[in-house]
Amino acid sequence: MQTIDLIKEIQRLPLTQRFYVVEETIKSIKKQEMQHQMEQAAHELHDDYVHDKELTAFTSLDFENFYETK
Repeated sequence: MQTIDLIKEIQRLPLTQRFYVVEETIKSIKKQEMQHQMEQAAHELHDDYVHDKELTAFTSLDFENFYETK
């Protein structure tokens, strides 16, 4: 289905359903953009985490058991 066909179909919907389509479309765009930004940030920081020992210093404690003192 072409974009123009989609627009025509949406225009035939009642107003409440058209608002629903717009809201869901905006949510989808925001979600996709947030995912893209997170992937880009992770990609940009990957080398830092691989090579900078200060950023990964506490990962050696990942499997240590910690107990709360009272």
